[in-house]
Amino acid sequence: MSDRHVIVGAGPVGTETAKVLSARGSEVVLVSRSGRGADLKGVSRVAVDASDAAALTEVTTGATSLYNCANPGDYTQWDRVWPPMSAALMVAAERTGATLVTAGSLYPYGPVDVPMTEDLPAAATDHKGRLRAGMTAAAFELHRAGRIHAVEVRGSDYVGVGVGKNGHLTRLLPRAAAGKGVWVMGSPDLPHSWTDVQDMGRTLVAAADRPESWGRVWHAPTNAPRTQRQGLTEVLGAIGKPAVTVRPMPLRALALVAKVHPLTRELLEMSYQFTRPYVLDSTAAQREFGLAPTPWDEVCARTATAAA
Repeated sequence: MSDRHVIVGAGPVGTETAKVLSARGSEVVLVSRSGRGADLKGVSRVAVDASDAAALTEVTTGATSLYNCANPGDYTQWDRVWPPMSAALMVAAERTGATLVTAGSLYPYGPVDVPMTEDLPAAATDHKGRLRAGMTAAAFELHRAGRIHAVEVRGSDYVGVGVGKNGHLTRLLPRAAAGKGVWVMGSPDLPHSWTDVQDMGRTLVAAADRPESWGRVWHAPTNAPRTQRQGLTEVLGAIGKPAVTVRPMPLRALALVAKVHPLTRELLEMSYQFTRPYVLDSTAAQREFGLAPTPWDEVCARTATAAA
């Protein structure tokens, strides 16, 4: 049986997934548009446009699993970028027989008032959440039809190595580490779940390895929630830095900016994540795969050291 795996996306989740696979001796191909990515032992990097179904099929031929770890960073481009990429991934999975393993987000659930479990309905009201929900539904429809094998792993806001400016906590670190106060979206004092990208990678590989886990969504093992204030303070403490002042951004002011700034408008659309508790329940995956989240003090140290 082949032990070759193709990972689309050379960002933090794709990189951590490649590390897990290469550490066990698997053959790994890391795909990105540029062909760049982390220099990892046993991992080859190739430049492929993941929305090109023929090119993606060619690189995936002979692979056991095809991991979708892509994460287009510009929200304003999602409606343009995601549909052709998602379609190409499903075509490549069907043509090659590789299991489609998707690193998903919590966006499809939309605003919630309870801890998020995998059986919550897709109730997103924003276009990004509906887009991701549609991608999931399309993949699982093909899975039920026997045309592909598909599984999805979702995590909350990312922390860990390589997240940088794309993370709600990590983007604050350079300023906070210099002793300067920071501004955050929503309330700094509501419980919020943070998923280490390392735990996303571990869970993606575990799900890919277990056919009985396919055909559904799993939540990556995630520590007990921390508020934005607590999370930032504890990450700073991991490198011996003191706490800083944490203030909420005035949503009314953001709403005015959003009228003329598309990216701010996209961010504001997701502000519900920080105006109510946003808690991920990963009990099911921890039980199914025998995984536990990386201890929180280690997560803080990894996150802080990587950002230093």
